[in-house]
Amino acid sequence: MSASAAHACLPLRGDCAAVGSASRTSRRRSRLPQRARSPAVRCARAAEETESAPRVATLRSGGGGADSLVICRVLNGMWQTSGAWGRIDRDAAVDAMLRHADAGLTTFDMADHYGPAEDLYGIFINKVRRERPPELLEEIKGLTKWVPPPVKMTDSYVRENINTSRKRMDVACLDMLQFHWWDYSNPGYLDALKHLTDLKEEGKIKTLALTNFDTEHLHIILENKIPIVSNQVQHSVVDMRPQQRMAELCQLTGVKLITYGTVMGGLLSEKFLDTNLSIPFAGPPLNTPSLQKYKRMVDAWGGWSLFQNLLQTMKKVASKHGVAIPTVAVRYILDQSSVAGSMVGVRLGLAEHIKDTNAVFSLNLDEEDLNSITEASKKGRDLMKVIGDCGDEYRA
Repeated sequence: MSASAAHACLPLRGDCAAVGSASRTSRRRSRLPQRARSPAVRCARAAEETESAPRVATLRSGGGGADSLVICRVLNGMWQTSGAWGRIDRDAAVDAMLRHADAGLTTFDMADHYGPAEDLYGIFINKVRRERPPELLEEIKGLTKWVPPPVKMTDSYVRENINTSRKRMDVACLDMLQFHWWDYSNPGYLDALKHLTDLKEEGKIKTLALTNFDTEHLHIILENKIPIVSNQVQHSVVDMRPQQRMAELCQLTGVKLITYGTVMGGLLSEKFLDTNLSIPFAGPPLNTPSLQKYKRMVDAWGGWSLFQNLLQTMKKVASKHGVAIPTVAVRYILDQSSVAGSMVGVRLGLAEHIKDTNAVFSLNLDEEDLNSITEASKKGRDLMKVIGDCGDEYRA
């Protein structure tokens, strides 16, 4: 699907100020009779009244509220739209995005290189504009990433790439741009971030963030007065690296963490409990890029046998609360220091786990639960010593 097809439904607005003005208009329009609102939206709001944990978090840069963004604490991760998990049907995927939004899961995370992810978001957000009440439109957030090659970061090059994402997503202002850089020996990342800051000041980007940066380089970026609100990093009960150096810096600076790999592509689930992957064809196949990726993390952490002990501990906690293992896995990480939100991958149009995902917000892990999971997690190796700091697995 072409970028032009994704944004043909609605012309781009001028800037974030214009969007803000439109939002004020939307708030006035939202005073609709209750019968005029979507039943799905009403059900989602009713469900929120029974929740015990905050559904949203506010990300802010050191500059204050001007750069703030409210996100759902469980994000819909769209890496799975890249094609390696199965063929993506455009209409089925967009309908699935609507179901997630109607259920209160209103934040979508994507990237410029996740296949058609940005295009799907553009189609989706236009359907929301046409078919849903304004108050739901205000809650929806689209977070994207820019992962450029380490070439010279000129203003025109940066601007061209960000404009491409804006057009594909059919928004005048990106809610969040998360920046990745492959090679720290090339200082061009600072040039890119300064140009991105200029685009933020122009109203093309609302909040600026990072993905897979380590503590040292996050510190350098903040010292250069770049208004970073978050850093997206791998974080799970197996990979607790972010709770070491990174969490300390976040505590000092107010930068928050958004985590991915939190359910390890599905390894942290009942599906892989009591399985033996050393016997060919005896267990579930590791047939997706995420399962293969996180199996390597399990091997680095301590191996499959030790991982089974961890799954058994988490199953005991899950059964105690009447939820599934992935729900416990996400709740445990959301309860960690400096974590604003955690990613749950969505296989749009192929599989759906909305009920289990929403159960995260009504789950309270008590001290006994937390201690048992922490103890099981610590039986593995310290991945900081094995791999290095956050994101170092991409720069080995």
